[in-house]
Amino acid sequence: MKGESMSFLRNARPSRRDVLKQSGMLTAISAATAVSPLAAVAATAIAEPEKHTATALEGLDSDNLFTRIGVRPILNARGTFTIITGSRSLPQVKQAMMDASHYFVHLDELMPAVGAEIAELMGAEAAVVTTGCEAGIALATVACIAGTDPEKCQALPYVKGKSQVIIPKHSRNPYDFGVRMCGPEIVEVDSPEAVRAKLTDKVAMIYVYSDPSTESSSLPIGTICSIAKEKDVPVFVDAAAEEPLVPNIHLAKGATFVGYSGGKCMRGPQAAGVILGARKDLIQAMWFNAAPHHNWGRAFKVGKEEIMGLLAAVRQWYKRDHAAEQREWRSWLQNIESRVKGLPSVTTEYLEPADLSNRSPQLRIQWDAKQLKITGTELSQRLDKGTPRILVASASGKRPDAMASSIIIMPYMMGPGEDRIVADAIYEGLSHPGHYEDPVVPQGEPAQIAGDWGVELQYIRGVGEQKFKLKQDGGAVSGSQVGELYEASLKGHVHADHIELTSSMEVSGNSIPWVFRGTISDNTMSGTVHMGEYGDATWKAIKA
Repeated sequence: MKGESMSFLRNARPSRRDVLKQSGMLTAISAATAVSPLAAVAATAIAEPEKHTATALEGLDSDNLFTRIGVRPILNARGTFTIITGSRSLPQVKQAMMDASHYFVHLDELMPAVGAEIAELMGAEAAVVTTGCEAGIALATVACIAGTDPEKCQALPYVKGKSQVIIPKHSRNPYDFGVRMCGPEIVEVDSPEAVRAKLTDKVAMIYVYSDPSTESSSLPIGTICSIAKEKDVPVFVDAAAEEPLVPNIHLAKGATFVGYSGGKCMRGPQAAGVILGARKDLIQAMWFNAAPHHNWGRAFKVGKEEIMGLLAAVRQWYKRDHAAEQREWRSWLQNIESRVKGLPSVTTEYLEPADLSNRSPQLRIQWDAKQLKITGTELSQRLDKGTPRILVASASGKRPDAMASSIIIMPYMMGPGEDRIVADAIYEGLSHPGHYEDPVVPQGEPAQIAGDWGVELQYIRGVGEQKFKLKQDGGAVSGSQVGELYEASLKGHVHADHIELTSSMEVSGNSIPWVFRGTISDNTMSGTVHMGEYGDATWKAIKA
């Protein structure tokens, strides 16, 4: 769940990247209970006030720095998604960032010193702190393309000594944009034979996404690393949301780089990441190409506060009682389960972590909305709008024909006492749902729209031109969406003069969801289109 803005909006890969509070919320002092390993950390902060002076929480819905500018904080029962600001950093991290802010240091002295300690703690030859794992992917790509040759670095991305990066098809994902933005040609492979065939002198690096599906494929990480070693080609393993075990499992398989997010399980600065390296020269080349140096990565500026905050997070990672954290998270889910399981039609299911990413149990609560009169999507919206504001994961259920409903609770970033808040809010929503109406479906003969259409889309900035090629069978519609660069299959319905069409447009490493809604008048259609995280636009179509 790396950044996971994409996972947050599309609920993709829940095991990976894919992982809000009452007025008068618990402060660090009131949260310090003997049962909580997180509270034990807070207790340390209280016991050493001269060293831990970070401001205590003022409450989610009371007067605080966010509510003063009109932004409502969140009780996070969803996970470490970038779009909801990742994880809650540790007290030691906050303190390190505060302390660092008072000093001036030379970054070319600071980064090698911090990198050396992190490398020793995490079991690597070398390490570098970046502005997140995605920045690390980009900087590693550039390091492999240009090294520390200032002429090649200055010419990027237009002139490259090496011009290709191999990515297995199973590893294509929204985060490989970190590779693509550097300008290399992406070469997809799906077998060991294909890797060997494509592993020419043009290849700068191989990128692979760490996921259970990767290890069960024909190209697991160990196989990729073994083949790459034959040609001395570096391999980057994207392990952003994973727990960093020592010895490092990916370096042990032969990886050259392993990237982690600082703002996920390590609970460091959200705008920080760490890249471990098996080769010191390549880690040095990453830093050479990054800020403060005037090379391609000058935009990836990591400050002394993030550097020292990330170091504090790494130090604490190897001191924390992770087994106790797992037990506490499960106890919170059990408290929520016990609150709601007596309601009619409610069943529960524990979802166990599939791998090292976002490693926490989750609780799925399921029910029949015909009995409880509220769907999962309606309950999720109610929790989001409530006081306190609560976000949960993977809501399902839609009126009138998909009333089997569910939500998922992810305790990974919850705090002590928040389980009771979540349990009470869910119980209230399921036991006193209020009234929801089925959507109104326009009545009448469906308008006839089969044929070819020219489509104009008005974005916030810019105008797009597409084509629809539509077939119709009664009210059912199917066809194709021909975009400016990509294509997709369309499907939907016409109800009287109202239309809804949906598609999922596959793009490089990602997909764009389209939901067109509008009205039909003779040979024109118009309305709005929702594109998931890419927002909304208006559209107008004219029949050819």
